[in-house]
Amino acid sequence: MKKLFLLCVALLVAVAASSAVFAADLYQVDAAHSSIGFAVKHMMVARVNGVFGDFQGDIKFDPADLPGSKFDFVIKVASIDTRNSGRDAHLKGADFFNAEKFPDIVFKTKAVARTGEGVYAVTGDLTMKDVTKEVVIPVTVDGPVFNPMAKADGIGIEAVFKVNRQDYGVNWNKDLDNGGVVVGNDVAVNVNIEAHKSR
Repeated sequence: MKKLFLLCVALLVAVAASSAVFAADLYQVDAAHSSIGFAVKHMMVARVNGVFGDFQGDIKFDPADLPGSKFDFVIKVASIDTRNSGRDAHLKGADFFNAEKFPDIVFKTKAVARTGEGVYAVTGDLTMKDVTKEVVIPVTVDGPVFNPMAKADGIGIEAVFKVNRQDYGVNWNKDLDNGGVVVGNDVAVNVNIEAHKSR
């Protein structure tokens, strides 16, 4: 009887450990329905919008297993697109991102905490130009819903936040004659991701 009891306890521990490890589901980014965009003030009066067309996501998510969840991304700087080739070349150059020397913008998750229904505070390290700073990003997750085209459950991930480009050494600017500067420091980032559960 004692051996049977110990065997049952061991099985329960093994099942619990297995659930903790594999509870968070792995998702793959659907690039055709996803975007990472940004906007920054120009000449103090208007906003220039752009996107990064090449990025990869390493996503694990389960609201019941937040310690096992993560939203990690790698963005290729050279994929920046503001619909102006000259401006894009300047942004890729040494004055701004220096894409040749620092080709990636990286976000690595450190913790995920629930702050509301479907809303989470994702703490992680954001690295640009070899400068890493901890940030807290508000993330909304919708779903999962079954996607008949992907034949898998899908989730939507949205994040809207700001970063100060000067914090990461992206600091080129020029003063205007009447005051102010050509490029604003605060960059509004808008992330919209559709991801499907890996099969």
